[in-house]
Amino acid sequence: MAAQIKALFDSTRQLWRKQRLAGKPAGYFVRTGAQGGGQVTTAWTAITQLTHHGMLFVPIGYTFGADMFTMDKTQAGSPYGAGVYAGDGTRQASEMELAIAEYQGKYMAGIVKRLAQH
Repeated sequence: MAAQIKALFDSTRQLWRKQRLAGKPAGYFVRTGAQGGGQVTTAWTAITQLTHHGMLFVPIGYTFGADMFTMDKTQAGSPYGAGVYAGDGTRQASEMELAIAEYQGKYMAGIVKRLAQH
C-alpha cells in the first residue's frame, strides 16, 4: 500500500474510535508500475484497513464480463477492482481500464442504493 494511503488511514483514529465508517461500503482503484506489479497484493493489503473500520469491501468480481479476460492488449484490473498499469508514469489508462473503472463506480452505486433501501 502506498505510504500516502497508509497515512490517510492512520489519520482516521477518531473515526475508528467512534465507528463512523462501520458498515459503509468501500472499494479500491489501484495503479502499479507494471504487470505483476502487485495490484492484487495492493488490494489485499488495503482491505485490512477497511476491516479495522468494519467497512464493507465491495469487489467487482468478474462481473464486468468476458472483456476482463482479453489478452491481446495490456490492461489492468482484477476481481478486486479497477486498475491501471502506469509503466514509467507516462502511460495513460487504456479505454478498457477506463471502462472497468466506470463500471466499478456504477456497480458500487448500485450496491449503495440497495443498502440504503434496507
